[in-house]
Amino acid sequence: MKDTKQLIHLTKQLLELNEEARQQYATRTHLDEYKVNFYEEVKPFADRTIALLKDWEPLARAWVLENKPKYLYPIQIKNTYENLEMVSVVAWQKDTGPKKFNERVQSVEYVLGKLIEQAE
Repeated sequence: MKDTKQLIHLTKQLLELNEEARQQYATRTHLDEYKVNFYEEVKPFADRTIALLKDWEPLARAWVLENKPKYLYPIQIKNTYENLEMVSVVAWQKDTGPKKFNERVQSVEYVLGKLIEQAE
């Protein structure tokens, strides 16, 4: 049960980071005057995201394997890890295509949302 609480807590934090990346991309990245500072913005955000993902992934995978929730599979945990890792960096890149970016963000949101819904 303690692991489930920790899993839900980490999942909610990842959802917040996913939303933060979405907001960054939607409101600032495409502004002409916006100049990204890699070491002050991108790297700390990506590092924070990856640290959380590394804590989250084994818990999430174990929980999915043990509880066999509807519509959630271990491969989705792996893909969510990779998608959020990517989103945490490309949200600051002007050449990131909106379609692919938004698909990744929505995919992450779906899996994390389903995980919370099923675990609670």
